[in-house]
Amino acid sequence: MNALHSFFSKNRALAAVSATFVLMAVAVVSLRAQQGSMSPYQNEGDGVSVGGKWMVFRSEDKMTGAKKARFELMSNNYLRADPNSKPRVELVCTNGKYEYSDFNPGERLGRPDYPGFWGQPKMEVMVRIDGYHDHKGWNWVRGHFLAMDKGTIRGMLGGEVFNIEVKTRSGPQIAEFSPAGIDLSEVKRACDLTPHKP
Repeated sequence: MNALHSFFSKNRALAAVSATFVLMAVAVVSLRAQQGSMSPYQNEGDGVSVGGKWMVFRSEDKMTGAKKARFELMSNNYLRADPNSKPRVELVCTNGKYEYSDFNPGERLGRPDYPGFWGQPKMEVMVRIDGYHDHKGWNWVRGHFLAMDKGTIRGMLGGEVFNIEVKTRSGPQIAEFSPAGIDLSEVKRACDLTPHKP
């Protein structure tokens, strides 16, 4: 009987130690994800903070050798439909030049508002940069994200407050960002881009 009791005690202790290790591993992965050190896109290096809430992910094109830098800013809030995916702004530069920027709301966009000059679908959004606000027509891409204009990106880089009001499937919503604190010399070096007050 004592041998049986000793066997179960050892197994319980082993199970407790195993559970502790599993919980510690989950905590480490969660912490690394919050710090942005995980690489969300294939072939990118781990994300590195470039000041404020900004992260940069670097990669090199395997065929051309082109050097890419993808700057990412996550919003301060979630939108209604998906509390697991925050809206984000991405700024992509190649070989030291600005290439494009996107706004991903983290949930499905509403229908586009009108066709652009070349027939591409567009959606009107309202943008706030500090005390300035304006309406912008951004290209609507497959209902998942909007292609931003370079002027808005330059204004945001110099701002403290950056908000985007966008139409989603569940109605108009506002994504709130805190763009301040980014290392502007890093953006200048990677994108040849400087802030500009709107």
